[in-house]
Amino acid sequence: METRLADQDRTLAAMHALEEALAHAAPGRVGPWRDEVLAALGVLDAATAEEYENAGQPDSLLSDIKRFQPRLRSQVRGVRAQYRQLRDGIVALRDELEGQEPDMPADFADIRQRMAWLLTALRHQRARESDLIYEAYYDVFGVDLGDDPTHS
Repeated sequence: METRLADQDRTLAAMHALEEALAHAAPGRVGPWRDEVLAALGVLDAATAEEYENAGQPDSLLSDIKRFQPRLRSQVRGVRAQYRQLRDGIVALRDELEGQEPDMPADFADIRQRMAWLLTALRHQRARESDLIYEAYYDVFGVDLGDDPTHS
């Protein structure tokens, strides 16, 4: 659980940094804006790569749920598949931005919109994963995680 929380904190900080970079003025400063966005996207790429790798480990929460709660196996597969698609999307956007000529005009609105979709999908995936973990916990212990005095 500690690894998952650290991963989520790191990823959330990277998401916020990307949102901040995307919000900066772009017209008239193509190069610096793209550099800021690429740097923030690189941090998000690294954070989600580590989170994805940790979630796939045999001792991860998702692996435990898949192993010990057969009823939830398909949901674990779905969460992992969605996360893999998000990782692919991050890498594709990063490659696209890195491949553009530095002085070439960029469609800022399009880039911002596509990054916003990606960030929204990432938030949705994180919520699905949290719901799955809480459901698994409730199935095992019969109480909500917040109501369990051993996890205060």
